[in-house]
Amino acid sequence: MTLEDIDIQILVYLNSLGSEFWDPIWITLTNKTTYIPLFAFIVYYIYKRFGLKQTAFIIVFISILILFTDQFTNFIKDSFQRLRPCREGYLGLREIDIYCGKYGFFSAHASNSIAVSLFVIRIMREKITSIFSIILIIWVFVFSYSRIYLGLHYPMDILCGLIFGVISSTLFYHIYLKCSTYIFDKI
Repeated sequence: MTLEDIDIQILVYLNSLGSEFWDPIWITLTNKTTYIPLFAFIVYYIYKRFGLKQTAFIIVFISILILFTDQFTNFIKDSFQRLRPCREGYLGLREIDIYCGKYGFFSAHASNSIAVSLFVIRIMREKITSIFSIILIIWVFVFSYSRIYLGLHYPMDILCGLIFGVISSTLFYHIYLKCSTYIFDKI
């Protein structure tokens, strides 16, 4: 049995656990706009800690981080051209009324969500056991799992997206520290 076979079996099993009752909930959970209140709270939390100028700087950095992870993910998707599971009729996935893009390896939702969450946790100097950190990590896993539940990504797409997001977050955090020290120590 190959890694791809295991990936497919896990996807089919997890997708088969769903039902029409839960589908609208998972469709809502996979929608980025659902989390606008969470994002607003994060910005407010950062503002209370750092003030307006540094918050604006952090938001610019987060925007660049998202742009980087998203565009790199698109580059990989176009390079590998692995069809999303919802485009593979032979898998026998449940039919769920949701937009199914063309390529899925690897997940931009997973990479962006973990990259931003870890970046925010690091800049806030939160312990991974804090309520704030736990909420962000739970959000990442719920958001990522929704992609598998809906048949939009294979588990390996999610796992690779999470790994890339962790790497991107670490890289951008170190760049942020250097830039932040240079800019805000000069003021």
